[in-house]
Amino acid sequence: MKLGYLLTLVLASTVTVSCTKEISQNELTQSGAPANEAVHVSFTQGKSQNATAMSSGTFVSGEHATQGTVRVTNKNSKLVLELDQSFKTSEMGPDLVVILHRSENVIGSTKPPSYPLKKEDYVVIAPLKKFSGAQTYTLSNNINLENYKSVAIWCRKFNATFGAASLKS
Repeated sequence: MKLGYLLTLVLASTVTVSCTKEISQNELTQSGAPANEAVHVSFTQGKSQNATAMSSGTFVSGEHATQGTVRVTNKNSKLVLELDQSFKTSEMGPDLVVILHRSENVIGSTKPPSYPLKKEDYVVIAPLKKFSGAQTYTLSNNINLENYKSVAIWCRKFNATFGAASLKS
């Protein structure tokens, strides 16, 4: 009985580890990529200083519980997406990314349980740095923010939207 439990635990751990994807630095610095690939310039932790808030929103849960607020600011002529200290999402997904989405209501415009997305409706900003807490992502210069109405946390591997926030000025 104990051996069976141990084997199950080892198998589950192996599957979990094998489902994670290592993302190279080259993937993070692509520019001009198609909508379903990374167009990320750089990202850092912490809050930006001397930033002008442009839009913000509050996360609602989709596939998994997601909470917190997001805001887009203009800092030194660069667009910056900030997840606040209260941000939190599930640790259950491999390959979680932060995306901008064309729909104002990502969760309401997709179908449960996974809330799948169509490739032409979003742009990947960057891999999610951590599952909770403040995070800052610098947006690529080739992103026209007027084309995107929401921010979402999305599992690229399983096309599952963990949560989304509608951006309001």
